[in-house]
Amino acid sequence: MISGIKSYVILFLGVLALSTSAIFVRLADAPSAVIAFYRLLLAALVLLPFLFANREARQELRGITRRQAGQIGAAGFLLALHYVLWFESLRFTSTASSTVIVCLQPLFSLALERFVQKKRIRRTAVPGCLIALLGCVLIGVGDLQISGLSLWGDVLAFIAAGVIALYYFVGESVRKEMSALPYSAAAYLVSAGILLVYILLLGQPLGGFDSRTWLSFAGIALVATIGGQFIFNLLLKKLPASAVTMGILGEPVGTCLLAWLLLGEGLRLQQLIGIGVIMAGMVIFFLPEKGKV
Repeated sequence: MISGIKSYVILFLGVLALSTSAIFVRLADAPSAVIAFYRLLLAALVLLPFLFANREARQELRGITRRQAGQIGAAGFLLALHYVLWFESLRFTSTASSTVIVCLQPLFSLALERFVQKKRIRRTAVPGCLIALLGCVLIGVGDLQISGLSLWGDVLAFIAAGVIALYYFVGESVRKEMSALPYSAAAYLVSAGILLVYILLLGQPLGGFDSRTWLSFAGIALVATIGGQFIFNLLLKKLPASAVTMGILGEPVGTCLLAWLLLGEGLRLQQLIGIGVIMAGMVIFFLPEKGKV
């Protein structure tokens, strides 16, 4: 029980760190795909010294099986694909529409656990998830768009939600046999390589940015990725993928509050209500079942 409580506390701290993503993206004057590339590349470079200094991690790399290598490659590909689909969706629909739809990822995770892993879904999971999703809609409903062109962007965002859920699903499987350090470093490198190809195909710049942008790259790698996404990879050995993706629904809450504190952006009443609804949904989702304390 203590380890379970600690896992959820760490999940909360990881969500708070992940919430800085939008802040760093706002401060960086660079294309979204380039931000994602440096985010993953720098995060991998930060992890590599710890990886090579850890004897057990080195032994894991030397003893990696073909199946594990395939799983890591798949995870890296899925993470890069998620970013590409999500960023492409932003070209056709509003940020709010895209973000709200991407927040559907816990539903995909619950479906994967129920129909692929054949797990029993807790009674509080679906209602808690739906309530939290309602809160996400309340936060972004003012900017939602409905048109022929935005519909294509919404479809891309919907696919991106399924892809990131699948990424954590694969990660949960890998983490049963491998520690988070070699898995994360390898997956981030694969993702960065795929994003590099994508950037070169688009002809986007990889340099020439101002100092604030480079600091933003460092911030999103160290805080949002190492402090957030890497923490989620650590937790996949303790928590199911659905719990991790559900926790990520707290990201809009942290982002709104950080934007208010750091960027001076106002909080509308509708956003405050949405934050309250998200928190209520998460409380319901994570409530222990009767008889399981």
